[in-house]
Amino acid sequence: MDDDFRFADFVAERADALLRYGYVLSGNPHDAADLTQEALIRLHRAWPKVRRKQQPESYTRTIMARLHVSTWRLRRRELLAWNLPDGRHLDMLPSDAEQGLWEALKDLPRKQRTVIVLRYYEQLTDAEIAGVLGIAQGTVRSHASLGLGKLRSAVVHPSTMDGSA
Repeated sequence: MDDDFRFADFVAERADALLRYGYVLSGNPHDAADLTQEALIRLHRAWPKVRRKQQPESYTRTIMARLHVSTWRLRRRELLAWNLPDGRHLDMLPSDAEQGLWEALKDLPRKQRTVIVLRYYEQLTDAEIAGVLGIAQGTVRSHASLGLGKLRSAVVHPSTMDGSA
């Protein structure tokens, strides 16, 4: 019974952060909610074991990343035309200058976007990303390089906007 209360406390404390993480991964508020819900269901099943051996949030984020990757096989096309979710946010929303980066991030292919999010949002190493996604480290570096190249070409740097480039 004590584990149920601890799980409920974890969900109450971290659900918003996990939802934001799901949004960063998917670029879609509905997919983010689905990822979060499914990850929390799986976490609940493994709660006693996870609570003893690992950090529950790390375990949940790994589940979310793997669930997101598994949809690659199910969906070949996607349309990301959503704005940021409505509601209270504890994290800072992107400034006007950063908004272009967020838009460009949404336009990346799923694999590249996931690698970029895991590397720069989650601050995972290439080896950790490879482990989470079940791919080779070289593939991680390739997706990161391609994704960063697309982001650099899609986002206008503020210093070039005033003609001082």
